[in-house]
Amino acid sequence: MLKRTYTKYSFFTVILLLFYACGIKKYIPENKRLYTGATIKIAADSTVQKIDELQTDLSSVLNKQPNTRFLGMHLGLYYYYKNQKENTSFLTKWIYKKIGQKPVYQSDINELENKAILRNKLENYGFFYSTINSNFIENKKEAAIVYNLKILAPYKIATYKIDSMVAPIYNDVKQLTKTSMIKEGMRFDLGTLKLERQRLDTELKQKGYYNFNSDFLLFEADTNKYNNKKFDLFLKLKANVPKKSTIPYKIKNINIYPNYNLNDSIEVKKTRFKEKTYHQDTVFFNPKYLDDFITIKEGDFYNPLTSKNTARRLSSIGTYKFVNIQYNKSKDSITDSIGSLDANIFLSPLTKRAIRTEIQAVTKSNNFAGPALAVTYSNRNLFKGGETLNISTNIGYETQIANGSTSGLTSLELGLKGEIVFPRVITPFSINKDYFDYSIPKTKTSLSATYLSRSDLYTLLSGTAIFGYSWNANKYITYEFNPISVNYSRLSNTTDEFQEILDNNSYLESSFEQQFISGLTFSFIYNEMINSAKKHQLYLQTTLDIAGNSISLFDKKTDETNKFLGLEYAQYAKADVDFRYHYNFGNKNQQTIATRLFAGYGYAYGNSDVIPFVKQYYSGGPYSVRAFNIRSLGPGTYNDSNTDDDSSYFDKTGNLRLEANLEYRFPIFSFLKGAIFADAGNVWNTVANPDFDGEDKFSSNFINELGMGAGVGLRVDIQNFVIRFDLAAPFHDPALEEGSRWDFRVDEPIFNFAIGYPF
Repeated sequence: MLKRTYTKYSFFTVILLLFYACGIKKYIPENKRLYTGATIKIAADSTVQKIDELQTDLSSVLNKQPNTRFLGMHLGLYYYYKNQKENTSFLTKWIYKKIGQKPVYQSDINELENKAILRNKLENYGFFYSTINSNFIENKKEAAIVYNLKILAPYKIATYKIDSMVAPIYNDVKQLTKTSMIKEGMRFDLGTLKLERQRLDTELKQKGYYNFNSDFLLFEADTNKYNNKKFDLFLKLKANVPKKSTIPYKIKNINIYPNYNLNDSIEVKKTRFKEKTYHQDTVFFNPKYLDDFITIKEGDFYNPLTSKNTARRLSSIGTYKFVNIQYNKSKDSITDSIGSLDANIFLSPLTKRAIRTEIQAVTKSNNFAGPALAVTYSNRNLFKGGETLNISTNIGYETQIANGSTSGLTSLELGLKGEIVFPRVITPFSINKDYFDYSIPKTKTSLSATYLSRSDLYTLLSGTAIFGYSWNANKYITYEFNPISVNYSRLSNTTDEFQEILDNNSYLESSFEQQFISGLTFSFIYNEMINSAKKHQLYLQTTLDIAGNSISLFDKKTDETNKFLGLEYAQYAKADVDFRYHYNFGNKNQQTIATRLFAGYGYAYGNSDVIPFVKQYYSGGPYSVRAFNIRSLGPGTYNDSNTDDDSSYFDKTGNLRLEANLEYRFPIFSFLKGAIFADAGNVWNTVANPDFDGEDKFSSNFINELGMGAGVGLRVDIQNFVIRFDLAAPFHDPALEEGSRWDFRVDEPIFNFAIGYPF
C-alpha cells in the first residue's frame, strides 16, 4: 500500500507517515492499554514430545489476537485512528478500508475464557489434569499476558477393540480397523478419533453401506484397569441405529433416460441393453455407445466413487447439460444382510444445434489493423453416439495504416474448418476399455483450408488434415496424440518485391520451399491450475512434433530430393517444455506469484535444411516477452535497423527458444486485478543464417543475449473470463551493441491487449 502513496506524496511525506505509524501510543485512550499478545510457557513431563509445536498450536486458539505489525509498525491501527477524525481524506478512508484494524485492548481479553480454551485443547490432546495460571505484564500504554502451563504425562492407548455390533457391519468394520491410524501406545487425540470416524464412514459407503453416517460411530475410553494413565479404547455403534444403516446395498436395476426433460413423463418406451434399461421413445442416444460411459453395474455394491465417475464421464461427452444420478430403495429390498437400490440416471441434453458468431477488431504490432468475423456452427449428437460436428468459417481484412513506405499494404484471410469429435476411441484394432477408468478418450478429426493474400507480396493457400486422440488420465493429466497430421501449403502470385526479400534471406526462402508436412504430434499436460484452492500449483506441458519419418517409406528420390506424390516434404523433430509454478497466498488466495519457464528446440534433417516457416519459434508479444512487439525479438543479437521496411515486416524466427517469466498478481477492486511482471527470452538458430553474419547463432553466451523487460498490468477478471492490458518497457535489448544493451526505456513502452492470462 505504501507504493501507492509514492505516486501522490513525496518521499519525505511517506517517511513521516511511517514515523507516525510507529508512534501510535499517543492515540490510545487514557484508560486503555493496547494488547500486545500472549506468551505460553510450558513446564511439561519428560514424556511430552514436540513441545514447540504444541506451544504454537495452543497460541493459535486464543480468542483474541493482537493487532498485526508490518516491519514493527502498527499501520492498520494508525489508519484506524486517523479515520476516526473528522474531515479525513479520501486516501485515508481508502487505505483504512484496505488495511485498517480495530484496536485490541487489555480489557478485551477474557482470562477465564482463554484458560478454559487452553484446558479443553490440552484435554483433546490427552493431557488431562493440567494446571494453568496467567498474569498480565503491564506498562503505561501496553499490556501482554503470560500463561504458565504445567502439563502432566498424557493418557495413552493400551488396547483398541471393536465392541459388539450387529452383522454384517461388524465384519466389515473389523476388517477396516486393520488399516486404522489408531495404534496401541498412541497418545489420546480427539482429532485423530474424528478423522477415524470419517475414514470408516467413507470406506463403509464404498462397500455398499448407502444409509450409513459417521455420527453412528462412538468411541469409549475405559481407564478402570489401569493406574498409569493408560486406557482401553472401544469402537461401537450408538444405540438405536436403524437396521437399514447397518447393511450394504446392491444395485438391482439401472434405469437410464438419455433424453430427459423435467416436463416429460417418465413413462416412455423401454429397451434393455447389457443389463441396463434405457427409457426413450425414439433412439436419441444409441445405447451401444452410451453404455461405455456408465460404470455402475447391476449386482455391484453401491459405491459413491463409481457414481461420481459415471457422472463425470457422462458430462465429458459434450451432449448433456445436466447429469443427475438418483438412488431409490427397491420395494421389499431389505433383508437381514443386504438391501437393494435402483439407480436412475437422468440426462438432460444441450441444444442440438448452435451458432456462435465473433466480431473482432484486430490490431497488430506490424501496424496492421482491421475487422475479423468468425462464425461457428455446432451440431451435437450428430450420429446418435455423442458426436459433435463443428463447422467454422472466418474472414479477416487488415491494412497497414502507418509504416513509412509500406503504408497501404493489405491482407485478406479466408478460412474454413470442419471438425468431428467422437467421444470414443476409433482404431482399426480393439482396445481394452477397462484401461480407461477415469475417462474415455475422444477421437478428433478435422479438415481445414486457408486462403491468405498479402497485397504486392504473395498469395498462400494451405490445407490441414488431422486425426488424433485426447484423453484425461485423471483430474490433472491429459494426453493428446495425433498420429496423422498433414499440412500442405502453396505459395503463388509472388511479386518481384517479395522475391527480393527471399533472395536476401536464404533461411526464409528455404522455409517456404517445402510445402508438404506429414507427421505426428504428442503432448503430455499436467495441470494443477484447475484447483484454485491449492496454495502451490504446478503446470507442465511437453510436446513432441515429428514430421517426415513415416512418409519417407513411400517417397520417390529425384536428384537427391525426396518426394511424395511429386511434392517435396519436410523432415524435422521438434520438442517443447513449458513449466509453470504458481504460489497463491493472502486472503482467499487472491494474490499470486506466477512463474514460467519455456524451452523449445527443433532439428531439421534428411530432406530438410531448415524447419518449415510455420513450425519455427518466435519471441515477443502479449503471451511472451511483453516489452517487445510480437515476433520482433531476435534471432540472437540480430539487428535489422539497417534494412528497409519491407524485409522487417516478416517475422523473426529461429529453431531454438528460451523464455522465463515472473509475475505478481493482486486484487484491486472487485473484478479488477493488477500485476507487476518481468519477462526474458529470445530465439536463436543452432546453424547460423549466412545472411545474418552469425548474429543469430546460439552460443554459451546466450544469457547475455536475452531480451528483458518489465511492466505493469491491469486485468478485468469476470468469472475467469479475463481481458488483459499490459504495459511493458525493455531494459535489456540484445539487438543493441554490448555496451548499450542495459537501458530501461520507460519512455518507449509497448502496450499489449489480450484475452486470458499470459501463463
